[in-house]
Amino acid sequence: MKRKGQLLITIAAISLLWSCASKQEKMEDRLKKFIAVYEAKAVPLYKETALASWNANITGTAEDFAKSEKASFEYAKIFSNTTEFETLKEIKESDSVKDPLLLRQLELLYNAYLGGQVDTALIALQIKMETEIGQKYSNFRVSIKGKEISDNVLDGILRNSGDNNELQEAWEASKMIGPAVSEEIIELVKHRNVIAREAGFGNYHEMSLKLSGQSPEEVTKIFDELDSLTRDSFSGLKTEIDQYFADKYKIPVTELRPWHYQNRFFQEAPEIYSVDFDKYYEKQDPVKLASAYYSGIGVPVDAILANSDLYEKPGKNQHAFCTDIDRSGDVRTLDNIRPDSYWMNTILHELGHGVYSYYNDRSLPFVLRDAAHTFTTEAIANLFGRFAKDPEWMVTMGIIDRPESEKITEISVKAQRLQMIVFSRWAQVMYRFEKSMYENPDQDLDKLWWDTVEKYQSLKKPEGRNMPDWATKIHIALYPCYYHNYLLGEILASQLYSYITTNVSKNPSFTGETAVGDYLKEKVFEPGARYQWNEMIKKATGEKLTAKYYAKQFVN
Repeated sequence: MKRKGQLLITIAAISLLWSCASKQEKMEDRLKKFIAVYEAKAVPLYKETALASWNANITGTAEDFAKSEKASFEYAKIFSNTTEFETLKEIKESDSVKDPLLLRQLELLYNAYLGGQVDTALIALQIKMETEIGQKYSNFRVSIKGKEISDNVLDGILRNSGDNNELQEAWEASKMIGPAVSEEIIELVKHRNVIAREAGFGNYHEMSLKLSGQSPEEVTKIFDELDSLTRDSFSGLKTEIDQYFADKYKIPVTELRPWHYQNRFFQEAPEIYSVDFDKYYEKQDPVKLASAYYSGIGVPVDAILANSDLYEKPGKNQHAFCTDIDRSGDVRTLDNIRPDSYWMNTILHELGHGVYSYYNDRSLPFVLRDAAHTFTTEAIANLFGRFAKDPEWMVTMGIIDRPESEKITEISVKAQRLQMIVFSRWAQVMYRFEKSMYENPDQDLDKLWWDTVEKYQSLKKPEGRNMPDWATKIHIALYPCYYHNYLLGEILASQLYSYITTNVSKNPSFTGETAVGDYLKEKVFEPGARYQWNEMIKKATGEKLTAKYYAKQFVN
């Protein structure tokens, strides 16, 4: 009897294992078929959408923006299919998919479809609103004394002028886009919230973070930690900045206003130290320098540059970005290059995005041929962009000689530290403002903006100003709930830099070190979205994301 009982238990166990294996095989096969159908629809529409957006940003014409709007809607409509979402939900809830690549695709597809489980009319309206606002930003040109000027010219005035009146006039002129779009942005924010609530979230900010694989609580905790880490350092540096500009403009510190800090948002460190980096690039070609550098570390960018649009032209978007058109090698960057340190940083930054996309593992499924997270590609872009003002890098690239490098190194380190801390405080403004705006878009947003600016950047609101200055930042309208990723990217950039200089190459500028390119391809680029972002970071650096290397490099 005892032997018979054991036999029955063994048979039951085998039966259970067979049943589980059978269910796993069934669900994984079902998911494979789903993915095949999805890719057949999504891949061509993804490419069409990317190309349409690219063309719209190049030409700025209403016709091309209309094409971009239509393509975006057709692509977004894929994820609104309720039947397909229910299939994904059933597969997910079965907990039967065990293959790692399939499981990761399931996770990403489920989140993409979850965000689309709303009336397609709502999605169409969102895209229409975004397109119309985007066209206004793209076509806006600052006008001073009746003369239109480009953003490059405007930035030059803010950075270089010593005339208080000219600075104020330029800064105020740059804000005139605000009244033209603010009411539309508020309506768009409310509309996004409607979509978020239909999808089961409290608001669009919460939905955006969660569907991208981030915990809102975790992100807020990181920002609270960084606020605490940088508050005292920033306070001391801000005192130094204020005294510098009070002396420069021959006014009391109490009379300093936002236009005195050399850029539109005080998001970049003002040039208070005596290193004019622009002069080093006056006779340089930032594109050729960047191309030579990336080739030297084993990740050539010729194919990326061949498809890119690099210089100013009428109607073209005046900002900069990188886009992966098809996840199969057509990677491009839009820029408005000039021979100065800003655009040297920018082209290094954008090509950092570019190599991340270009050197993905094209044998991976389409869904996984992407960055582990948007902030991990920002990390690579930031890692390389920093070199534009790095004396050691400038020596190795033949921009300056060794004696000049030694002359400016100490002050350059101070300048980079200033940049990181100033940017950190600005990122606090963007994160806190957007979070609060989506929680209550009916509040006084003009007041919220300046309260947040004063708290984290210690800038004084100009007396009597009653303008929607928050609406002048294009990211709030068109790249919502994203800005925090720039700061997370800086944190990861420091973590990667520490790991590389400790374990891969002792060369602090990486110049000519193909081992660096090999490491990044193997550990960061080629894994794509195969792993959840923190898992990828741990595999690449031995630790999950931590602010300690950022603090060590720039705060402590």
